[in-house]
Amino acid sequence: MNRPIRILFSSLSILIVIAVLSTQSACPNAHAAKFTDNDFQEQRLAMVESQIMERGVKDRSVIEAMMAVPRHKFVSENYLNRAYDDSPLPIGYGQTISQPYIVAYMTEILNLNKNSRVLEVGTGSGYQAAILSPIVKQVYTIEIIPELAKSAAVRLKDLGYHNVEVAIGDGYFGWNKYAPFDAIIVTAAAGHIPPPLIEMLKNNGRMVIPVGGSFLIQNLILVTKDKDGNVTTRNLIPVRFVPLTGRHN
Repeated sequence: MNRPIRILFSSLSILIVIAVLSTQSACPNAHAAKFTDNDFQEQRLAMVESQIMERGVKDRSVIEAMMAVPRHKFVSENYLNRAYDDSPLPIGYGQTISQPYIVAYMTEILNLNKNSRVLEVGTGSGYQAAILSPIVKQVYTIEIIPELAKSAAVRLKDLGYHNVEVAIGDGYFGWNKYAPFDAIIVTAAAGHIPPPLIEMLKNNGRMVIPVGGSFLIQNLILVTKDKDGNVTTRNLIPVRFVPLTGRHN
């Protein structure tokens, strides 16, 4: 594993894609000019009401975070008009920003509080870390793609999420320096639950992770460790995530 470089602070038809991208290449800021902050706020409220709350997410801190975090700041300019859609979106390098509901659901299932220290595997654009930030004490997030890690670190710092620390490295092996963690959230699908992550989970801790192959059924799994260190797993819902990459493959 490459030694983490720490930076301090806190998935469309082909024709539609071609049409959208050709329009945006002629005017890359077209979507940015369409929407005001009020427009985005209204879209975010609608997202929370129809995508999050109506599907059963009840944790008030999660709902407030989903309402407060500007998701349009975490998507590329080409997708600003879809920032609050009920779907994942490309963020480059073969990666995506997850569907809003999945972000909320995975966050809620961890049972977090203001004293929680959380490890996120797969920073991406930084959106999940931003959702976690107001809910917990500290977020440690690790990303294997340097360009994504660096841009997310700057974005999170500029937006005021100062309890998030970003590292470049292979998340399969976790972040030993700050272990153990009260909770771990993995935002890419692994072929199995990484043993190093189980080891880094505190007693009474929780981990949520998608498990399965890229073109196979994936299941979101909840891993819990009791007060004596005994580990249990439970299948939650079927999901589809980009694959977890790194030396373990």
